[in-house]
Amino acid sequence: MTAATLHIATPTPTERTLLRVAGGLTAFVAHRRERRAERREIALDLLREQQARKQDPHAVDHALALQGVNRR
Repeated sequence: MTAATLHIATPTPTERTLLRVAGGLTAFVAHRRERRAERREIALDLLREQQARKQDPHAVDHALALQGVNRR
């Protein structure tokens, strides 16, 4: 009776395969999620940099005036 109970308690080969596939799929999804988060962070950093780089229109007019060019 104990042997029958132990046999039922262990996963079948099919169940072991499914557990392995599920583990692999979980790892794959976690890796994709991490890569997507990294790409999103890089995109946000680039956007912040672009927005910070925009110049004040008055500063451009002032720089043009210093060079002797007519204002826009």
